[in-house]
Amino acid sequence: TVSLSISSGQALELLLSFWPRTLTFNRMKTTTCSLLIIISLLQLMIPVNTEETLDSIIKKLKEALSDGGNHPSTVTHTLSCTSVKASGNLASCSAGMIATGCSCGFACGSWNIQNENVCHCLCPIIDWTLARCCQLS
Repeated sequence: TVSLSISSGQALELLLSFWPRTLTFNRMKTTTCSLLIIISLLQLMIPVNTEETLDSIIKKLKEALSDGGNHPSTVTHTLSCTSVKASGNLASCSAGMIATGCSCGFACGSWNIQNENVCHCLCPIIDWTLARCCQLS
């Protein structure tokens, strides 16, 4: 195996010897391009240990996600929802439930929620009103 060691200056000089040197502008362009090529090649020759970097990132991510037991466990809540349909322009949710949305008959899309648990359709002619009622437990 033959080992060849060339400094960046020698490599630049070698590359520039193949380029025409008629104008100063061409020489500057050539020098700039050559430097960019050499810098890119030197970066490719530098060994990088990506396994260690990737392992350390994964370890830090796992530690952040597990919180190391420093925080109390979160309480699990369940959301239960049901629909209540009533004739007319009002539909009420049962006690302890909150209206999260409404639907109105005759394609009425105008409604509001009153007192957090009553759906009120605002169109002049309504045959039914539906309330979506939910409770967090």
